[in-house]
Amino acid sequence: QVQLVESGGGLVQAGDSLRLSCAASGGIFSSYNMAWFRQAPGKEREFVATISWIGRNTYYADSVKGRVTISRDNAKNTLYLQMNSLKPEDTAVYSCAAREGGDLRIESHEFGFWGQGTQVTVSS
Repeated sequence: QVQLVESGGGLVQAGDSLRLSCAASGGIFSSYNMAWFRQAPGKEREFVATISWIGRNTYYADSVKGRVTISRDNAKNTLYLQMNSLKPEDTAVYSCAAREGGDLRIESHEFGFWGQGTQVTVSS
């Protein structure tokens, strides 16, 4: 089974950029479709972006499209989320998730493996 550990969160100002990382271990990283989700206080978990196992296909939530790029380095067993032009409404705990094979999915219940999350806070 794969274990996931996120890093890179922090406190930034509106308009700033952040790159989140998700380090994977204990599994064959390249066999998993990966995704980022986020959860703001008092709100349900929300899909952000997903990427196929080889990195060829990606899909983004409308709320982040054009500001966020998901990528992966299978040689380093690492998933990334580059976030630009951050807004206060992007404030949330960001978690990476893994799904074994299959098509790209955006529902959290489709993902069997999760990291603990990293906090992103965007001040206005």
